[in-house]
Amino acid sequence: MRVLGVDPGLTRCGVGVVEGVAGSPLTMIGVGVVRTQSDAELGDRLVAIEQGIEQWLDEHSPGYVAVERVFAQHNVRTVMGTAQASAVAMLCAARRGIPVALHTPSEVKAAVTGSGRADKAQVGAMVTRLLRLDAPPRPADAADALALAICHIWRAPSQNRLQQAVAAHRTPGSSRASGASRTAGVAGTPRTTGTPRTLKGRIA
Repeated sequence: MRVLGVDPGLTRCGVGVVEGVAGSPLTMIGVGVVRTQSDAELGDRLVAIEQGIEQWLDEHSPGYVAVERVFAQHNVRTVMGTAQASAVAMLCAARRGIPVALHTPSEVKAAVTGSGRADKAQVGAMVTRLLRLDAPPRPADAADALALAICHIWRAPSQNRLQQAVAAHRTPGSSRASGASRTAGVAGTPRTTGTPRTLKGRIA
C-alpha cells in the first residue's frame, strides 16, 4: 500500500509518501512541503497548492491519499485556510479516482505515538523511528504528512473489515434473514403487556 499524506495549509502544505502494510516495516518514499507566498492572492495560492500536489501524484502514483480532517479552532482565519487547502488535496485525488481518507489530528497522534495528546516533537520523533530516518523531517508539516500516511496504513485494515461487515449486514439476503428470525422469535409468544390478575392479586 502506498499512501500520500497531506497536512493541509495555505503557507506550508506538508506532503509525504509512505509504502508498506500494517504489521510490517514501513518505507518513506518521499517527503516535502508545497509552499505559497503569504502576500499572494488566495486563488493563486490555491492553484500553487494544486500544482504541487499534482506533481506529487504524478511522481509517486499513490493508491490512497490521507488528509488531515479540519477541526474547529479559535483562529477562524487559520481554519478557513486549512479547509481550503484540504479541499484542493481531496479534489486532486478525486479527479484521478484515488480514494481519500480523512483522519483527525488526535487519531494520527494516537496511531503514531500511542497518545492522542502528543505534541509535534513527539510525533516527529516517532515518525523518525518508525521510518528509520536519520533525523526528524523538517519542517513539522512534513513530519505530520508522513504521520498521516502511517496512520492510514495502520488503520486501513480495521476500517475495511468494518465496511465489509456493514455492507454484508445491508445486503437483501441478510435483511430478509434477520427479519425472518425476528418474526420466528415473536410468533407464538404470548403478550405480556399489563400485569396478570393472579400476580396483581398477590402483590396487593
